[in-house]
Amino acid sequence: VQLQASGGGLVQVGGSLRLSCAASGRGFSNYGMGWFRQAPGKEREFVAAITVRGDITYSEDSVKGRFTISRDNAKNTVYLQMNSLKPEDTAVYYCAAYQGTIRPDLERYYKYRGQGTQVTVSS
Repeated sequence: VQLQASGGGLVQVGGSLRLSCAASGRGFSNYGMGWFRQAPGKEREFVAAITVRGDITYSEDSVKGRFTISRDNAKNTVYLQMNSLKPEDTAVYYCAAYQGTIRPDLERYYKYRGQGTQVTVSS
């Protein structure tokens, strides 16, 4: 599975962005999907994840109520809707694919990761 994230950009505080992650190759609908982010000088951190069927989602505490993850298996795409953006959301955002875990917040369970997309929130 090859993953390509897009939709990043420069936005003002309080603004919104929607990230997309398009998958190519076989098996997208067999993988749970997640988003991670990495800010300059910091370790990569979990943001959100969604199960294969899209019936369960997980979110890191700092983004709950602001970010929503969703997926469209017919389009082989996962989305991250980001609202009420804050300067601390500035980072490179990556999408990734996992299998076989109830802990999608842990990066070691991810098998594939795409190139990132830059999100910059200006104050």
